[in-house]
Amino acid sequence: MEFEHISVMPGEVIGMLAVKKNGIYVDGTLGGGGHSLEILKAGAGRVIGIDRDTDALSAASERLAPWHGSFTPVHDNFKNVASVLVSLGVDAIDGGLLDLGVSSYQLDEASRGFSYMHDAPLDMRMDKESGFSAYDVLNTYDEKALSDIFFEYGEEKWSKRIAQFIVRRREKSPLETTGELVEIIESAIPKGARAAGGHPAKRVFQAVRIEVNGELKILEKALRDFVHVLKPGGRLAVITFHSLEDRITKNTFRDLCTDCICPKEFPVCVCGHRALAKAVTKKPVLPSAKEQEKNPRSRSAKLRIIEKC
Repeated sequence: MEFEHISVMPGEVIGMLAVKKNGIYVDGTLGGGGHSLEILKAGAGRVIGIDRDTDALSAASERLAPWHGSFTPVHDNFKNVASVLVSLGVDAIDGGLLDLGVSSYQLDEASRGFSYMHDAPLDMRMDKESGFSAYDVLNTYDEKALSDIFFEYGEEKWSKRIAQFIVRRREKSPLETTGELVEIIESAIPKGARAAGGHPAKRVFQAVRIEVNGELKILEKALRDFVHVLKPGGRLAVITFHSLEDRITKNTFRDLCTDCICPKEFPVCVCGHRALAKAVTKKPVLPSAKEQEKNPRSRSAKLRIIEKC
């Protein structure tokens, strides 16, 4: 399957990143290279594209072949941005971008196991070289661990019941496919509750994907590391797609943009904390109605940007 992914809010991202001529930028979630291409077209001197997915790296490298002297693909996790830059001999960058979540290609490519709409092996790995997959989560985690993941990462109110049904089902034989998981979820959630809120498996699939790829565990530190490697005046743009990652981004940005972080009841500051950045967007930027109509998967997207002091 050809790697296809529609970049979200490309105009807003490029405009608010304020791309500097000949500047160095890191696209920490390269995907198909759509945002990287726009950054290069805006005048950047170099874009370093990081992605865990080798399919994404191959597709982006082909798409950006005309920019081969200015584009550097890296197979890694954006949480390692500092070490990636050290390995490339780069001291600091003029801007960074993180487009979080799963790509359209990963959702639509059935064999990757990300989607509840296709029957496929339980996989959900963004990095296909990783040895840990959805199969391991669903077949080795105990009932409480599964319930906690579904509730915390998927905000699934039927988490305990779904976990109970999964454990009971795997006693007969291991879960192998996404289709089996969907059937279990549908049988665990009462019919009346399944009628509202979209596909009944949506929240559980999100939760398992987040667990497999450690998405939320790495986010706060990664955001701080990106700010650390920015030059003064450099900007970091982050696009989120669900409340959990947006909450982490919002709170981390708030801390980075705040001087004193002492409890409010303290009469004077004793923490000595100083803001490392300032907010470029006071509220998240949302896709236009036109973009949402053209690309329905952009509807939940939120863009936040800060600038290093």
